[in-house]
Amino acid sequence: MTVCAILSAKGSQVVSVAPDVKLSAALKILSEKQIGSVLVVSGTRIDGILSERDVVHALDKRGAVALDEPVSLAMTRKVVSCRLSDTVAHLMEVMTAEKFRHLPVVEEGKLVGMVSIGDVVKLRVQEYEAEQEALREYINTA
Repeated sequence: MTVCAILSAKGSQVVSVAPDVKLSAALKILSEKQIGSVLVVSGTRIDGILSERDVVHALDKRGAVALDEPVSLAMTRKVVSCRLSDTVAHLMEVMTAEKFRHLPVVEEGKLVGMVSIGDVVKLRVQEYEAEQEALREYINTA
């Protein structure tokens, strides 16, 4: 299975904010949408990604004053992305090695979606369930 299959099932909507948005406003978006990260974009360029972990680090380092600062001060600047053709196994390797839970999907320089570790786990569970059902069918018809 590939990233394309994940996006086909969940859609390609990506939540993003501008770099100058206050951290408190970004937190409100995370809470309202019940998501773990937002992309930080300027026009069509990905400037960074803001995750729950980034927020915790910002609050730990600068205290409550961080909430009035722009997300650009708290975001992760080095954004690792994936492609539509990447396999779920590859995503699992990258997410585990880099300790990321969210990866933007970029194809030909354009943002086309976002995948999370939850999306990956959901797909893997569906694959295992399908395999189990196929085995049951095989055993019942043998």
